[in-house]
Amino acid sequence: MQIANGVEGILVAGTTGEGQLMTWDEQIMLIAHTVNSFGNKVKVVGNAGSNCTSEAIKATERGFAVGMNAALHINPYYGKTSLDGLVAHYNSVLSIGPIIIYNIPTRTNQDIPPSVVQNLAQNPNLVGLKECVGNERIKHYTDQGIVVWTGIDKTSHDARWDFGAVGVQSVASNLIPGLMRELMFEGKNATLNSKVIPLFDWLSQEPVPIALNTALAQLGVIKPVFRLPLLPLLVEKRIEFVMLVKEIGREHFVGDKDVQVLDDDDFITVGRY
Repeated sequence: MQIANGVEGILVAGTTGEGQLMTWDEQIMLIAHTVNSFGNKVKVVGNAGSNCTSEAIKATERGFAVGMNAALHINPYYGKTSLDGLVAHYNSVLSIGPIIIYNIPTRTNQDIPPSVVQNLAQNPNLVGLKECVGNERIKHYTDQGIVVWTGIDKTSHDARWDFGAVGVQSVASNLIPGLMRELMFEGKNATLNSKVIPLFDWLSQEPVPIALNTALAQLGVIKPVFRLPLLPLLVEKRIEFVMLVKEIGREHFVGDKDVQVLDDDDFITVGRY
């Protein structure tokens, strides 16, 4: 469905894809499956990030061995390191193949500052950045010729058309790929942007992918199964999503079933798997 609507790349097992809830074997299996099934039609980026450099190296090597085009790497979180340590960590994986750096301090509690990025940008294996700090930071990089995708749907329209981002690594595209494609590649469109911002807000009310998975289940695209500690949104929020689909237009959303409000009993939560 994503490919049919013009998406240029599929990111496998990032935060939105619940990489944090998988074993490395599961992640590599999904990357391999995506490459084998769709690698001739779309670029495949695999999440190989870890707060342990040794694990990041092994995951990157395995991901490239099964055919992914690039690896997404978040900076080490929780057990944080120094700025010199960040450079050393990223140089360890940049020696393996094409890498996209992922900066999202709200999840890692550590910003990757421009001084680190500019150091790493000398390496030809740095594809670019997924930047979530803000559009001024994006412009700082794009003015220097560094490729940047925004990771924030709500500011992606302006990031693309006013600040130099090449696109967005999007949560909302899992629901409305065609509209996100239009927003990114068919010129400035304040009207469309305003139309989808309520959906962006709805998707970000709880940590990703809680709302997204709730929405996909209500659209009948995925089974209503949640791996703990993720839980579905409360029923009043599920009702809000049905109204959003009607306002934006069901034809713009993935799947071919009618959107529905699921009951609490429709969801399955799994703590051990």
